This record gives sequence, C-alpha cells and structure tokens, in this order.
Amino acid sequence: MIRTRIRPFRLLIVGFVLVLTGFLIPFAVVLKMIENTFFLSFFAYGAQVSGLILGVIGAANYVTMGRGKDDETDW
Repeated sequence: MIRTRIRPFRLLIVGFVLVLTGFLIPFAVVLKMIENTFFLSFFAYGAQVSGLILGVIGAANYVTMGRGKDDETDW
C-alpha cells in the first residue's frame, strides 16, 4: 500500500476554505440569499469545526517540518 503524505500547506488551504465556507453559508442565510435548513446549518457547523481542526494540524506540521534537521546545532 502506498502512503502519501499530505503537505502542511495544503492542509492549511483546505482548512481555510472549510472555515470560509462555514462562515459564508450562515452569512448568506442571514442576508436571505438562501433558505435555512437543518442540513445546511449542520453542514456549516461541520465545515467550520473540521476546517479549524485541519488548520491547526497543518500549522503544527508546518512548524515541526524542519525541526529534525538541526536539533544538535541549537544547543
């Protein structure tokens, strides 16, 4: 089985798009551009939470990406 690693910057982009989607859907509902349904509200909440989690994971991976190379030179 081939395992591919998702790049941290890609996780940040996907997380940002999900958070933005989770913001724009309720904003469009408040402006009465789209009709509110239970599924739409649940989807917007899920998009925001999953985008936040993916963004945090992507940021943590981005920070720790280059740390293993120069561990002994930091002392």
